[in-house]
Amino acid sequence: MGLRSFLHRITAPKMGRDSINGSVKLVCVVNQSLKMGKGKVAAQVGHASVEAFLRTGASHPAHVETWLAMGQKKICVKVPDETHFDALREAASAHGVPWHVVKDAGHTQIPAGSSTVLALGPFDADVLDSITGELKLL
Repeated sequence: MGLRSFLHRITAPKMGRDSINGSVKLVCVVNQSLKMGKGKVAAQVGHASVEAFLRTGASHPAHVETWLAMGQKKICVKVPDETHFDALREAASAHGVPWHVVKDAGHTQIPAGSSTVLALGPFDADVLDSITGELKLL
């Protein structure tokens, strides 16, 4: 059994639960003010994706089930600095979208506690587009 299959088996709800109509995706919003290298960005987006997947599996299991079944669509967008995270979190909370902010441990390129990536979802793509649709792709 592969890792994805294992994670899916332990986190996904049993079939037969409420299904989500429409597309589901995960959006990772990267803080550009930190000037992270490509590898650092990739690692932080990885942290954000895994944590969002695990948390959303607990809070919105039908969204995770649909997301897994549809191929785990995810996109990365960017904001100039972490102050933009506040408005995005507020909009997400208003729409019932699960979110998670990654704070760096400070072992490599950037100071400890820096907010690097905001993960939104997995959730309804239309709702996420209404929140992040104006942001530029990474």
